[in-house]
Amino acid sequence: MADAERGKSRVETILTEGSLFAGDYVIIVTYFVLIIGAGLYAAKQSKRSSISGYFLASRSMHWIPVGASLFASNIGSEHFIGLAGSGAASGVAIATYEMNAIFILMMLGWFFVPVYLSSGIYTMPEYLRLRFGGQRIRVFLSVLALLLYIFTKISADLLSGALYIKLALGLKGESGLYLSILVLLVIAAIFTIGGGLSAVIWTDFVQTILMVIGAFILMVAAMVEVGGYDALMDKYSKAEADPDFSAMKLENGKNVSCMAIQENFMHMLRPADAPGDDLPWTGLFTGMLIGSIWYWCADQVIVQRTLASRNVTHAKGGVLLAGTLKFLPLFLLVLPGMAARVLYKNEVGCSDPVKCEAICQSPSGCTNIAFILLVLDLLPTGLRGLMLAVMMAALMSSLTSVFNSASTIFTIDIWTRFRGRASDTELLIVGRMFIVVLLVVSIAWIPIILSYKESQLFHYIQAVSNFLCPPITAVFLIALFWPRMNEPGAFWALMVGFAVGMIRFGLQFGYSSPPCGSGLPDTRPDFVKSAVDNFHYLHFSAFSLLLSGCVGVLVSLLTPPIPEDRLYRLTFWTRFSTEVRAKLDDEVKRVEDEIDDTNITSTEEMSNRRKCFNLICGIEDQNESEEENMKSEEELAIEASEFLKEEPKYKRLSNVVAVLVMSVAAFIYGFFA
Repeated sequence: MADAERGKSRVETILTEGSLFAGDYVIIVTYFVLIIGAGLYAAKQSKRSSISGYFLASRSMHWIPVGASLFASNIGSEHFIGLAGSGAASGVAIATYEMNAIFILMMLGWFFVPVYLSSGIYTMPEYLRLRFGGQRIRVFLSVLALLLYIFTKISADLLSGALYIKLALGLKGESGLYLSILVLLVIAAIFTIGGGLSAVIWTDFVQTILMVIGAFILMVAAMVEVGGYDALMDKYSKAEADPDFSAMKLENGKNVSCMAIQENFMHMLRPADAPGDDLPWTGLFTGMLIGSIWYWCADQVIVQRTLASRNVTHAKGGVLLAGTLKFLPLFLLVLPGMAARVLYKNEVGCSDPVKCEAICQSPSGCTNIAFILLVLDLLPTGLRGLMLAVMMAALMSSLTSVFNSASTIFTIDIWTRFRGRASDTELLIVGRMFIVVLLVVSIAWIPIILSYKESQLFHYIQAVSNFLCPPITAVFLIALFWPRMNEPGAFWALMVGFAVGMIRFGLQFGYSSPPCGSGLPDTRPDFVKSAVDNFHYLHFSAFSLLLSGCVGVLVSLLTPPIPEDRLYRLTFWTRFSTEVRAKLDDEVKRVEDEIDDTNITSTEEMSNRRKCFNLICGIEDQNESEEENMKSEEELAIEASEFLKEEPKYKRLSNVVAVLVMSVAAFIYGFFA
């Protein structure tokens, strides 16, 4: 009883006062010095004065930093908090997203990346521009991607980072929280503005090592505290919050806790009629696959890392490394989240709206603080600082990736739409300045982030993504494998899918249901309850994909096809072609072929202010770009196909490793089925 009282007192102290000491701050400062040094060194070594150098690291990256960057870009702070929180709430089912990603990463490396590399594109909207022609698809997809970045990626990262910093520092107001977030945003922007993708990838490489080491230490500490794996399984099944911390609901004629432990908590395959905060097995093979294909194979943040590879062999090696690392979240994040439910059953497992509001300022539940409590309670001074550094590393990795990819999309796909003859210098400056705009928008979005009260952050991210991404997935899949699809088909598939997704988005977030156990009536119209509560977002994703795909195929069949000579190296079937691709009727020259030499001022004529600005932005003379522009179209076509050449021994090795990795993933599925 005395131990329980001491534990209770310790947790209350953490929640109200924080638990960082001088040693922790020394570790944090040391981390920032080292990581900034690594980023700036990579920036200095990179060819950031050219478009290819800044946005694609000159297509020269080795498979190890590519794979590490893929993993770090994916595992942001929202994964630390979201996966651990969902593990605390419902068990291992949330890890199906990680297992699914392994199979989809193989699709990226073996089907999508070869086409992207041979086509010579910088961005996903640019690929659709070359594949279909016209500008409306490219511009629409660019705007949609930027919106998704702001409202899911950046907002989720900032929300999860805010939760951690607030508890770690014992902040009660918002002033200290704003200051902490602003510092993180500024540091992330320095990496991206100063060094481009090369600095981002090498920074991700260092931070991946930090994330894995820190999370492994915490996993061991949590397992020791609960008594090992078997003890975790036994104790988790009984980790119901005390009655004072529980709200009750009527289920099958019985009063049960709103945060009850599910009997199938160690199973990944859940019933097909599972509620919205759970994952039905039917959604696992439909909507989850759809969202994963968009995220891993058609989203700029992820694909841009593979486009920076030296060739397709290094791209495949990168996705194999990332796929191997994706086994870790189940053990490093989900299981520790379950341990947190055991150790802090009242704080993490609370369901009474009043109690939850007092604990974590969220009346719908406090599972999102599971990982944070483990860090602040179990780790000694110094290691707590390391884990705070790891969390900030995760946040910065995700933010730098989003900033770099968003600036690429805006510069290549939107700015050149209005400034068709923009010079390399102008494009580089615009790309960096747009990151500043993203910073401003992100800061302005912070009050809305802080007011969001969803209990499980990871489900929010997946729900929003599955409302908007299915038409994008449909268009990319069909564009890659069915040459008959044309621009009208792709455009109307996107429009119809987007309209349906926005309707569902409005129904989901436009009407709010009362917290479980609050006793308040549910005033939502019956059609909203039916559309939201009885139509899981993963099932909706499958419906949206089928609808968009059918519209795209039907419209394409009713309109003229794209000539075959305009599809070389733009479909999976023509990826090895060395033929010169015929230009579309309205196709403008590629960005690197549009440089206006008269706009480039020589170094001798530059003012000191301009020289200083160019030094900061890494803008040098344009001789390299001029040499690139002197190549003939035949040479460029042959050069593009060279990216796909593989040595037979490395090709066989990558195939064997891919089969092995997928086999292990299938075994884990079967073990936890």
